[in-house]
Amino acid sequence: MVRLWFALGVVVVVLTVYALVDCALLQRSRVRGLPRWVWMFVIVLIPVIGPVLWLLIGRGRASTGKIVRSFAPDDDIDFLKGLDRATSDQERLRALEQELADLDAPDPRDLGAAGTTDTTGQGSQGSQAGQNGQAGFEPKKSEPGEGDLPGRRDA
Repeated sequence: MVRLWFALGVVVVVLTVYALVDCALLQRSRVRGLPRWVWMFVIVLIPVIGPVLWLLIGRGRASTGKIVRSFAPDDDIDFLKGLDRATSDQERLRALEQELADLDAPDPRDLGAAGTTDTTGQGSQGSQAGQNGQAGFEPKKSEPGEGDLPGRRDA
């Protein structure tokens, strides 16, 4: 009978020490019901019931991380910012495409100047360039030393 009482006493002491250390080291967000210091008094002053209450009531579950709260799409600020960002990205893309298209288009000054005279009555250079091919541009004449060699890496 003495062995049984001794074993029960060891179990109560181990349970009390475990609950006290667990209460002291647990994250503040997981302590439920009472403040941490009150739980520590309950664990120490009420030998068997205090640690059991701590393990069942006071110790909260481990959180899975970020608390996810559902929003309606018009209430979610991040969603609304994403819409503005997507709209501005589309506008930027359209502006870049228009700029590239403008760069690819022939210069209207060169096209209009081909074969016409300016205000002084003299012929423009565009008429001479128009005879060579594109208005205002002469084709590049490549020479053998300028990179047309087959062994070059950048060719």
